[in-house]
Amino acid sequence: MKASARNRFVGQIAGIQEGSVSDEIELLTASGLRIVATITRSSREALELRRGVAAFALVKASSVMLVADAHGARFCAHNQFQGTVSRVVRGTVNSEVSLALLGDEALVAVITNESVDELDLTHGQPVVALFKADSVILGVTA
Repeated sequence: MKASARNRFVGQIAGIQEGSVSDEIELLTASGLRIVATITRSSREALELRRGVAAFALVKASSVMLVADAHGARFCAHNQFQGTVSRVVRGTVNSEVSLALLGDEALVAVITNESVDELDLTHGQPVVALFKADSVILGVTA
């Protein structure tokens, strides 16, 4: 499968919390990352998602936010991952920031150059990556 979303996580469905319109789905990767997605019930049924089913999650790099020093702040995003900056590629307006996560997982964020400067992002710096559950697209192989 080819997709424009830079972030792809492969795993198995570990949990489903049913709602009246949308369901909250938890994908567990082999390295232990838990990705939470909110999708409509009809999408869950169409994908035949249930515990143990192999699936993947896609997250656009522009949906990922970075926090360099949270000072104990709490965030409402379900998906929060500790990482280390592995690369920063500056563009004219935006930068692509690659993160190394636990267990050989990687994550890419596209943020403004101003944000890179304000956060003073450099190789090896610890950060927290955040993205909301409704920014996650789930899929299964056909």
